Amino acid sequence: MSNLPSDLTFHNAHVTDIPTATFYRIAALRQDVFVVEQDCVYLDLDGRDLDPAARQLWAEDESGAIAATVRILPERAGGTDDAAHDPTLPSTVSIGRVVTARAFRGRGIAGALLELAIAACEGREVELHAQSHLTEWYGRYSFMPDGEEYLEDGIPHTPMRLRRS
Repeated sequence: MSNLPSDLTFHNAHVTDIPTATFYRIAALRQDVFVVEQDCVYLDLDGRDLDPAARQLWAEDESGAIAATVRILPERAGGTDDAAHDPTLPSTVSIGRVVTARAFRGRGIAGALLELAIAACEGREVELHAQSHLTEWYGRYSFMPDGEEYLEDGIPHTPMRLRRS
């Protein structure tokens, strides 16, 4: 299981089950890092958080500060043997919006949260679109490149797929 620091609490919920102020802090973190810090003007609140099968995972401290977050999205409808136990689950999901607040970086929180996200995707194919400079980091969690590098919002990305052992 994950090595989430003991001073943080892990949460996994659909956006409609997250208190408004908490989701506001999650969205603000995503915008702070992806839009401001990385200088990428894009629509972060793209409507996909509202998909019934979408999940938001995050770690927060006792004051409610968001340390890190990831988003799990459905990519294809069920229908494979992996999804046979519950046809409402998508057979392929993507993990994205992996982000850690500056004040919490360097503590292994993103990796711990990624491990929890992978566990939440059990029985399904998992893909992600990594910023290319992070492919080695994602490789530590059994993700392998799965396609050609491409440019998104001015940043090189590499499609990756989870290799289950």
